Amino acid sequence: MKEDRDSIMSDVPSNAPEHCPGTTSEKAGKGSACQGCPNQTLCASGATKAPDPAIAEIAEKMLTVKHKILVLSGKGGVGKSTFSAHLAHALASDVSKEVAVLDVDICGPSIPRIMGLDGEQVHQSGSGWSPVYVEENLAVMSIGFLLSSPDDAVIWRGPKKNGMIKQFLRDVDWGDLDYLIVDTPPGTSDEHLSIIQYLSTAGIDGAVIITTPQEVSLQDVRKEIRFCQKVKLPIIGVVENMSGFVCPKCKNTSQIFPPTTGGAERMCEELGLRLLGKVPLDPRIGRSCDEGRSFLAEVPDSPAALAYSCIVKSIQEYCSNLLTEEQRLD
Repeated sequence: MKEDRDSIMSDVPSNAPEHCPGTTSEKAGKGSACQGCPNQTLCASGATKAPDPAIAEIAEKMLTVKHKILVLSGKGGVGKSTFSAHLAHALASDVSKEVAVLDVDICGPSIPRIMGLDGEQVHQSGSGWSPVYVEENLAVMSIGFLLSSPDDAVIWRGPKKNGMIKQFLRDVDWGDLDYLIVDTPPGTSDEHLSIIQYLSTAGIDGAVIITTPQEVSLQDVRKEIRFCQKVKLPIIGVVENMSGFVCPKCKNTSQIFPPTTGGAERMCEELGLRLLGKVPLDPRIGRSCDEGRSFLAEVPDSPAALAYSCIVKSIQEYCSNLLTEEQRLD
């Protein structure tokens, strides 16, 4: 397991040869694949094996953040950012709690639109970047706030994405937070490795994994679960999104995306994971996201809103139990 984790967390420069062993590998700068690489001398010196000083700086910054939750998905289009936004809205509905959303989907930042913050900009203060606020107790940070237009494309290689995420964690004035929700891009790429590496000392409560019922989504989610296991990221549970459509008139449920292999429920049984809940399709969720409003506040008695409520309660209980256990060990 340690070898798996080390290989995953190793950094490979964008200008490295095809079979680069990684800058933190024992073979860095010494292997046959390193011949002719512009980084060979630096890697061979051992300097690249030193821990990034930003990790300790971020750990210090995160001391005022009680709970850090990653929202992951194996495939795009399953409603991950929608879930992140509504999880944040639900947690912030308790005005005694301070909540923030960090959008690390560098190339596809949709959180500003979903949270009703299109066109907002980040401001610099003496204590760092100031996040943009939806409510007094709900803050958001996204690269979308740094673009001149929502249509601008972010065409970056891994190292630049890595630097941006480091800046978000270290230089944003988060203040005292009860919950930091990290919305990630689909898959298991640079952004995921960066956020896990930089929060390795600060600690992550766990990940919520979003899927839809059909096997084409579950297939990629199994890869996401394997990724979490390899990097020792705890999994809070799985949410099955778009789980049937409840007709608002007759109340009958139709399976738009049939769970041909048993859906998330069977997958969780097979893998020993917790199914946090199933959120049915509701066209009003999409409309509220496009308009930058909370679906939970707009239609609080809908089947989808009630499903969200149960899921959020389970996540709160998980975080509370984890905090209690940590305090007991201290």
